[in-house]
Amino acid sequence: MRALLAATARAHPILLLRQSHQHPLPTLRALASSAASSPRTRLQTRRCSRAMASQQQFPPQKQDSQPGKEHLMDPRPEAIIKHYKPANKLQGKVALVTGGDSGIGRAVCLCFAMEGATVAFTYLKGHEDKDAEETLHALRDIKSRSGAGGGDPMALPADLGYEENCRKVVEEVASAHGGRIDILVNNAAEQYVRPCITDITEQDLDRVFRTNIYSYFFMAKHAVRKMMKERGGGGGSIINTTSVNVYKGNSTLLDYTATKGAIVAFTRALSMQLAEKGIRVNGVAPGPIWTPLIPASFPEEKVKQFGSEVPMKRAGQPGEVAPCFVFLASEQDSSYMSGQVLHPNGGVIVNG
Repeated sequence: MRALLAATARAHPILLLRQSHQHPLPTLRALASSAASSPRTRLQTRRCSRAMASQQQFPPQKQDSQPGKEHLMDPRPEAIIKHYKPANKLQGKVALVTGGDSGIGRAVCLCFAMEGATVAFTYLKGHEDKDAEETLHALRDIKSRSGAGGGDPMALPADLGYEENCRKVVEEVASAHGGRIDILVNNAAEQYVRPCITDITEQDLDRVFRTNIYSYFFMAKHAVRKMMKERGGGGGSIINTTSVNVYKGNSTLLDYTATKGAIVAFTRALSMQLAEKGIRVNGVAPGPIWTPLIPASFPEEKVKQFGSEVPMKRAGQPGEVAPCFVFLASEQDSSYMSGQVLHPNGGVIVNG
């Protein structure tokens, strides 16, 4: 889950990421099964798969800054669930995913590609380059293995907290694909532990809101123009990533939770506005998912027990969340759904 807001810069050039050959990149299979790369992590994976409680689900670890980096995590998140069976549900579609370099965003990118979509994603230049490179490599691998047509995958560095940068990203992707975008996934996010409201400064609030909700608003504003039926887009699907924290609260993630609540309201209101244009707007509210946001946000003790509080007694993997996005993006599966939120959260009961 990605932080796409640089502290001071207000614009980044929109450039395609060129793959470096200075070091080997993990294969698609490695991204899907990297959590089982050592005896210790294989044991942890087995425990998770059996939904068993554990006194230490993850090795203690801490990353000192956001955005977090997936390639530094132990174990690596699983981007694709075992035995995932694609069914060409997104064949011929053009999808744009914000914060697609790692975590849930990466998993969505890979599943979309496996379902036949041409995928473009954004990342924060200078902070997420290696993760973005891995994702781009995996997307190229999927395209090569499948022999599918369509355009090449794209990785675009951008600070999406500002409207002009969102407009440039949308135009860059649309111009590469005949002027259209069929699916927009707003996924970029950042969070900080702040025990008391008095700890949150105006600058803190502005930073989190720009990444977590301003970017969603601006990306949707410009993507809608590429989706409208009267413009030849044939409708489209917008999917916003929110959080279980909206429904149960979180006392130490106050500003983050406020943005996620805004995303739910935004999703519902926008779905009503765009229904007549043939554009569906839905959301996904993940529970505790093992992504770079976790070691970059919480202290080691919290990371060790992360996810153990939910009924399934474990954290979820990004690959367990991505199929929700596939479902909402697919016209075959969810053509009569808009304004709704799916809840892959480990069994937490929510209402609303």
